[in-house]
Amino acid sequence: MKLSERLKELDTTGADAAPRTNGSGPSTTTSASTQAPAQPAARARAKTDAPEQVDPLAQLKQRAQQALFARLGSRLYDSSLSDDQLQAFVRQELTEVVEAERTPLSAEERKRLTEEVTNDVLGYGPLQPFLDDPTVTEVMANSDDAIYVERVGRLQETSARFLSEDHLRRVIERIVSQVGRRIDESSPMVDARLPDGSRVNAIIPPLAVDGPTLTIRKFAADPYQVDDLISFGSMTSEIATLLDACVRGRLNILVSGGTGTGKTTLLNVLSSFIPEDERIVTIEDAVELQLHQDHVVRLESRPPNIEGKGQIAIRDLVRNSLRMRPDRIIVGETRGGEALDMLQAMNTGHDGSLSTVHANSPRDAISRLETMVLMAGMDLPVRAIREQIASALDLIVHITRLRDGSRRITHVTEVHGMEGQVVTLQDVFLFDYSPGLDEDGRFRGVQRPTGIRPRFTDQLEQLGIPIPPIVFGAPIEDADGIAPTGRPRR
Repeated sequence: MKLSERLKELDTTGADAAPRTNGSGPSTTTSASTQAPAQPAARARAKTDAPEQVDPLAQLKQRAQQALFARLGSRLYDSSLSDDQLQAFVRQELTEVVEAERTPLSAEERKRLTEEVTNDVLGYGPLQPFLDDPTVTEVMANSDDAIYVERVGRLQETSARFLSEDHLRRVIERIVSQVGRRIDESSPMVDARLPDGSRVNAIIPPLAVDGPTLTIRKFAADPYQVDDLISFGSMTSEIATLLDACVRGRLNILVSGGTGTGKTTLLNVLSSFIPEDERIVTIEDAVELQLHQDHVVRLESRPPNIEGKGQIAIRDLVRNSLRMRPDRIIVGETRGGEALDMLQAMNTGHDGSLSTVHANSPRDAISRLETMVLMAGMDLPVRAIREQIASALDLIVHITRLRDGSRRITHVTEVHGMEGQVVTLQDVFLFDYSPGLDEDGRFRGVQRPTGIRPRFTDQLEQLGIPIPPIVFGAPIEDADGIAPTGRPRR
């Protein structure tokens, strides 16, 4: 008899032995002292009310893990072993451990047990299948028994569970230690990354009330290219033509958007337009950008150590990058006082810089930059800050995550300059919401040109980078300059 069948039989026997109430309703003889106390927390009520999901292999898996760790010892951290050698060694030892248990298991149960224990020892426990699934874009462990994933822009609850809070904590510490960072009660939250570049955020008690919480934003093994974003509907070929010309023409571009809208993905695509013969310096909190050029220098900030010393902030790296002879400076995300140094660099000969910022619209992006410049501790007049912004930035590309889960560029906006006390903006492309939704609830709309030709196109033409008028909505003309109406072009 299989292990799962034996456990099911025991559960049935226990249920039959439980006391039953009579047909007149629930028993009223239970004293108040024996009643269970009310749970004050909603999460505790949910756990009490919901039927407990019992994993028939949980205890066996826990014993196998403990025995495997005892057999492996220090060899588990032997740097002389390659990943393939270590995995083969762990599987061999695990086979002997399972056989020593003398528990009758079916071939399917044995395979599942081997995979799960291997993932716990060498991988990321119950999260490993989701990290290997190309359809999953984000993995969220709210606690040891609440794991959610995002597929096609939609959140889905999973049946996967950690064995305990300690199990989840071990997975977090394994991830964090790989990039030389730490997480403990004195430093209870951390940003890190997986070896493939996926972004990781972890937070533990006392800040996380319900236990350790882990969020992983996956990056595609093969980074998205501009053709992928066009096929997804994130942008049109006309927008791609414009952005390609702007990057090659060394215009300063700011990508704005909310959390999870795809700003880093779009920044990756923009960076792919940079010529191969230019030196690129990237600056990030946690390395995420995946550039294909050869001449790239990647810098990463560093948090303070356990004594509160040794912190290297983004602002320090921006200032240092100016001495590294960069052709391009790419800041993964501007979120503080480094905004002032970034604007200064853009205004002092470092053209073609790229960065991202959290904002709800291009106008909000300008306001956020003003606020972040003030965070640098410089008591500058607001007009001086706005003049710096208007002089430094050429283009703002705003990307939005719509209700259907899709990520679309909704604004391509030129920064004109100053009029009085206001930074003037001019939309070049806007997303058209008027077509509504299709039968699947997805937006039918696309980005449409406003018909206005940006001022910087004259500058690009002088550099030998012309942009076809059709990009901005001009009528299609043939090679002889004859309009579709048959009249010569004026």
